[in-house]
Amino acid sequence: MIKKSLLLAVAISIPTIALGQGYAEHEQAAGFIDEMVQEHAFERQQVLDVLAAATRQQAILDAISRPAERVRPWKEYRQIFLTPQRLQRGLEFWQQHVAALARAEQDYGVAPEYIVAIIGVETMYGGNTGRYSVLDALATLGFDYPPRQDFFRRQLREFFLLTREQDVDPASLTGSYAGAMGLAQFMPGSYRAYAVDFNADGKIDIWHDAEDAIGSVANYFVEHGWQPQAEVTVQAWPQHDKALELVSTALAPQHTVTSLQEQGWQLERQVAGDEQATLFALEADDGMQYWLGLPNFETITRYNRSNMYAMAVQQLAQQLRAEYEAQQND
Repeated sequence: MIKKSLLLAVAISIPTIALGQGYAEHEQAAGFIDEMVQEHAFERQQVLDVLAAATRQQAILDAISRPAERVRPWKEYRQIFLTPQRLQRGLEFWQQHVAALARAEQDYGVAPEYIVAIIGVETMYGGNTGRYSVLDALATLGFDYPPRQDFFRRQLREFFLLTREQDVDPASLTGSYAGAMGLAQFMPGSYRAYAVDFNADGKIDIWHDAEDAIGSVANYFVEHGWQPQAEVTVQAWPQHDKALELVSTALAPQHTVTSLQEQGWQLERQVAGDEQATLFALEADDGMQYWLGLPNFETITRYNRSNMYAMAVQQLAQQLRAEYEAQQND
């Protein structure tokens, strides 16, 4: 969680650019402009014109300082995503795109429920792909958000390259407050690296084409280590207080399953002892829950670096699978 003192320091250190002005004259823009011209063969005036059209948005700076993953406990966070409406719309999305989802599982080894759950958590199956100008978001965060400006400035560079490749007006695209786009909510760098033309129509479109979004999510998972048919999480219970010392906020696996069992953790079911795992806690309605996140769980966190996010995807996926199979058996 970002401390108040850090937020105050950020507010004080933001360069003096008036709300509503473009970024072409921002004090940190010169180096970015030179990079795009010298390393990526953009015309200088073109870069200036695009940056001039970008507007600093205080709402974006406010939003990134208080994401739900940081300010809500799990018992509240899960209620955002694990709802009857999201489940029902997910089943409808699955039925509508059953052939594409089956092909994605065959080609990539990613079960349909996880692809559907990602798209459901990210955009309610395309119903909410974001209302912010991607150009405004990336420029605001790339130049006026010191804690992560290097990351967002790289994404702004990728956005310039992407819109040139796609022949799209940079000012025309909308997305999340962080600049994520389309049904799959890819950042520009992820779009260029992992998005695929899954329906082979000659173009990649995760804004409007559900098949491309399905294939792109599956490809992203595989490229980040997804193991077909492997488990994702297993619940655990401490057998003594000392075992709680192993609970961590780390996203990457820190232990083997066997080592955790040897140090006092009982599992709801047996998994391979040499499986790598991280041990984390979630605040549920009935008290603290403890979970082992296995390598596939870490893959989900590569979409959003949060255990709560990944658990929302995991539990929505489990609900989707159970309901889908029940419907098939009726």
